[in-house]
Amino acid sequence: MDFLQLFNKTFVVFGVANKKSVAYFIGKTLREHGANVIYVVRSEARRASLEKTLEGQTILVCDVEDQSQIDSVAEQVRKLAPQIDGLVHSIAFADYSGGMRPFHETGRAQFLRTVDVSCFSFIAIANAFKELLTPQASVVTISISTTTMASENYGFMAPIKAALDSSLAFLVKSFSGFSQVRFNAVAAGLLKTSASAGIPGYVDSYLYAEKVIPRGEAITTQETANVACFLLSPRSSGINAQKLIVDAAMSINYFDQRIVEKAIK
Repeated sequence: MDFLQLFNKTFVVFGVANKKSVAYFIGKTLREHGANVIYVVRSEARRASLEKTLEGQTILVCDVEDQSQIDSVAEQVRKLAPQIDGLVHSIAFADYSGGMRPFHETGRAQFLRTVDVSCFSFIAIANAFKELLTPQASVVTISISTTTMASENYGFMAPIKAALDSSLAFLVKSFSGFSQVRFNAVAAGLLKTSASAGIPGYVDSYLYAEKVIPRGEAITTQETANVACFLLSPRSSGINAQKLIVDAAMSINYFDQRIVEKAIK
């Protein structure tokens, strides 16, 4: 039974870096449910590195810092599929050149470049693909479970993810003038990905999250992908302009008695 109703639908997935990527798991899960997936990666080098991993799949290249490449990849997709049923934006980049510094010392150029890649690209991609999306298409981005917890090792990324979350409502409103396209975000807790592992202190935070989460196990990338695929499916048609938190209840358990006792001893 095709409960998710994804069979033979076509999706464009931006942001696969390797087999640990959220985007990789989303694409894999979509294909397992009979969907057609067109992958878009950052560079030719990235495409070459993924040719074996995504053997037989269509892989296009687009550096989202270049508007002409966004427009070009939309045109390439048009030639492959006259219409698409959804988009996945799983792109994040933080310019931490110069090392981690207190938030108030964030450089203007660093911040603006990170906004461009991690947030504005979502808007730019939606605009470039608007004529290709079916009237009831679904667009999903990947966010984080909270943007108001001031974790030093996440630098200035959380405020940018907050802007990404806010853009959902405005995209829904502006697209509603000509379609019923939905925009939602999967707000994941700490994940074991290659990108996150490169953040200073992230591994310690990940291990701490496992202790805080009631089940004693961190969120998996597959769990995040499952929610994304649900949001991409017609079964989630009533969900729009929402940020779905996927953290296995981490946010309700910070004052677990065992953790408090260890902290005050």
